[in-house]
Amino acid sequence: MLKVSDLHAFYGKSHVLHGVHFEVHPGEIVSLLGRNGSGRSTTVKTVMGLVEGQGSIRWRDQEILGREAYEIAHLGVGYVPENRDIFPKLTVHQNLMLGEKRLRRGAAAPRWSYDDMYRLFPRLLERQHTEAGVLSGGEQQMLTLCRTLMGDPDFIMIDEPTEGLAPKIVELVAEYLRELKRRGISVLLVEQKLTIALEVSERCLVMGHGQIVFEGTPAELKANAYIRKEWLEV
Repeated sequence: MLKVSDLHAFYGKSHVLHGVHFEVHPGEIVSLLGRNGSGRSTTVKTVMGLVEGQGSIRWRDQEILGREAYEIAHLGVGYVPENRDIFPKLTVHQNLMLGEKRLRRGAAAPRWSYDDMYRLFPRLLERQHTEAGVLSGGEQQMLTLCRTLMGDPDFIMIDEPTEGLAPKIVELVAEYLRELKRRGISVLLVEQKLTIALEVSERCLVMGHGQIVFEGTPAELKANAYIRKEWLEV
């Protein structure tokens, strides 16, 4: 589905990604782990066309490296940024409307509805007519996750969805990820909380110094004390 090969990326003269390789298969959740500064966010931004890169990024056997972000989104790739990027002066429901995929004649009905969003996060239903800018951080994260789903992507990259959230909200985000898994949506998850990443993922990738230093199942990562100590633990 997604195949990244020999991916390099730069911020000015700073060489951030050094030949990253990985794949995400249909219906698979893959966690991208590592310490801050390891290159995880740069990786997903480069895949999404927000950072210039060198190498190859193939989506369903077509090269997308160098395309604009909106073109990549139209191909079925969703992205939930770490900084949320909600529209603060629009209501919760209006933010969801902006994410909604425009149906073309003869196209299949979208897999996700407003009712799905409000069922996943009942708090958004309560706040649907509230301006998004006054929501709490956890509510804004819920909104961003749901707005991306309204675009009906086949593959979603989610950057640090539980960062700074209260434990109750973290569990709601975990349930969201489980729902994606049940519906067969492919996910690349950037996450600091190992418990969630290991629970929902089929495979784990660990980054260090802009490269993939480990790839394996959650069980293999749990069993590899060296990798966890060297590249994950503080």
